[in-house]
Amino acid sequence: MLRRRNSPDIGVTAKERAGNVGIYQFYELNHAVLAPWRAMADVTRLAFQNPFNPFAETPFGRSVAAAAELFERTTRRYGKPEFGLKDVEVDGKTVAIEERVVWSKPFCDLLHFKRDLPSDRPRDPKLLIVAPMSGHYATLLRGTVEAMLPFHEVFITDWTDARMVPLSKGHFDLDDFVDYIVEMLHHLGSGTHVMAVCQPSVPVLAAAAVMAEDDDPCQAASMTLMGGPIDTRRNPTAVNMFADGKSVDWFRRHVIMNVPFPHPGFMRAVYPGFLQLSGFMSMNLDRHVSAHHEFFQHLVDGDGDSAEKHRDFYDEYLAVMDLTAEFYLQTVETVFIRHDLPRGEMRHRGRLVRPELIKKTALLTVEGERDDISGVGQTEAAQSLCSSLPAEMKYHHLQPKVGHYGVFNGTRFRKEIVPVIADFIRRFAREDAKPLNGAAEAVRSNPREDYHARFADAMGFSALAVDNLPAVATDLNEIVGLGPAAADSLNEFGIFQVSQLAEMTSEAIEALQGEMSPHAGEALESWVAQARRMMGVAADTRH
Repeated sequence: MLRRRNSPDIGVTAKERAGNVGIYQFYELNHAVLAPWRAMADVTRLAFQNPFNPFAETPFGRSVAAAAELFERTTRRYGKPEFGLKDVEVDGKTVAIEERVVWSKPFCDLLHFKRDLPSDRPRDPKLLIVAPMSGHYATLLRGTVEAMLPFHEVFITDWTDARMVPLSKGHFDLDDFVDYIVEMLHHLGSGTHVMAVCQPSVPVLAAAAVMAEDDDPCQAASMTLMGGPIDTRRNPTAVNMFADGKSVDWFRRHVIMNVPFPHPGFMRAVYPGFLQLSGFMSMNLDRHVSAHHEFFQHLVDGDGDSAEKHRDFYDEYLAVMDLTAEFYLQTVETVFIRHDLPRGEMRHRGRLVRPELIKKTALLTVEGERDDISGVGQTEAAQSLCSSLPAEMKYHHLQPKVGHYGVFNGTRFRKEIVPVIADFIRRFAREDAKPLNGAAEAVRSNPREDYHARFADAMGFSALAVDNLPAVATDLNEIVGLGPAAADSLNEFGIFQVSQLAEMTSEAIEALQGEMSPHAGEALESWVAQARRMMGVAADTRH
């Protein structure tokens, strides 16, 4: 298994590795076995909803259709949702929105919601929304983005499902998270405002501290931290106490698994999405059971509006992604077990993170009175850590009658929290803020929408999707000096093709060298160089 320096050791024994792969593989096989039954349930639903079926409008027919839909929905895998934002009202007029990728790395795309505004209109502040990397996709913040669009030029981090990232792309941990934020702020230029929702509050504050120490000209004009675990020792919640009561080794042994074949991230160590989802569900299991029972009754009673609300919520809630093991373990250890940031001991790439050096980035902290994930006071702790900021640059807002989700979504968020944030950002908007110019040019016109792959994944036969199958191992034999034994060794790490060797980062090369035999490790760089020449990739473009 690949490891990297300055990250928690994510290694497990061969026996534990085999067991972890088996659990994940069993989950995949179970999902595939149920595929025909899901298809049959869908056919049954359609048959009993057909207006030509005499039973369609009877209580019996509606009950059969409802049961079939409930079975299909509770056994499917939910793919990545879409933002689906087509237009927004700005200055009293409805304008179109174009969603596009403007910056991209293996583990994240930066999305820009480009509004079709007149070119001579005064520029709105640039707002970088950092979505949580905690299991759900960035679309969980769809309401947050929609609420901020009328007043800002909005960008959001769109994190990648770790099981879809080949090992050749390297690893991703908390240090990388901080680096990504710094790079995005450089891409967007000076005068950008940053908003962190929940988990990324810690790396965003760390990035602000690192940039402040370097007197970076692109440090954010302001940062808004919302429901984040800055200091989980304050009013600890059940989630905090669970993490605090375990060692990082416990998490490594119990929740870290290897991605099974044939996913692109084959053999990558991850905290699987399906395991996270079981944890989410178990926290309020009775509520979820009641919600599905009510959904069945809504279908039988013909209450289409209520049924559609249920579908919309669970389409989002049940869509989860894998997290890299190194990111998850480092976050658990740094934030929830050792409390490094509030204790003044957090380090980034060996450097001490010093929030007290932040002097140019205004701070707004937002908390929910009923938050059961990040307790009251945990986010506000950032106020005292940023001790060099003058009082007029620090604000705190405690929103009554909302829980964790209500801090960044819902009616009270739109009516009572958004005006506070918008006013705060306007107050600290810089007149010399750099225009977007090239920073808003699309890397891709729109995020990739592979409906065939999404359908195959949802139906449970992703193993049959050609795009997910690696090339035969003999492809590697085209590399001079790379024999069958070395090819087998590379195959164990998910590297099957010359193109995968060519795409390896220097970080991935260094990590892989530590896992291979001394002879193969020494030859790896020359193999990668050969692969780059064969694929037409210039060596100096690899970062």
